[in-house]
Amino acid sequence: MSLLSYEELLALAARGVIKNVDTEYINAASIDITLGSLVMIEDRDAQPETISLAKRERPKMVTFNCDTGFLLRPGDFILAQSEQEFNLPNDISAEYKLKSSMARIGINHALAGWCDAGWNGSVLTLELMNVTRNHTIELRKGDRIGQMIFFHHREVPNDKSYAARGRYNNDKKVEGAKE
Repeated sequence: MSLLSYEELLALAARGVIKNVDTEYINAASIDITLGSLVMIEDRDAQPETISLAKRERPKMVTFNCDTGFLLRPGDFILAQSEQEFNLPNDISAEYKLKSSMARIGINHALAGWCDAGWNGSVLTLELMNVTRNHTIELRKGDRIGQMIFFHHREVPNDKSYAARGRYNNDKKVEGAKE
């Protein structure tokens, strides 16, 4: 497996493997990811309850548009979407990494950033949390929130590809857990 660098990332963007990316967002070994329009936040009015991992239940969430800004309060957990859309072939996998500047102001990512080969037609759903105690963080559509790193590897068989086995293909907006 090899990490892709600048020229290879330019070629991926040109091929449509990642859409809605300006060349200025392509770095030496990553591509900057920006926030899309929608975020889902845990319903602040919901009563505490237990959710089952076995049943893939999800917390009660409310969807907001962040085109004009969204305030992420201390302790808030949200799902957000990227502006970029991904179409990974069967020989490319990717991983989302939070930008260090975001971590330094108090945003944490829940580490669910692996994207298997074959994941396609989808925006990335980000799991973000404000870990500060006293600071609200304003998020806006277009904010550079993270970066994707891409890996080239041996092609996986079609029946083992995320295109055949994944739950989150063709998601055009932020998504909670699916059964």
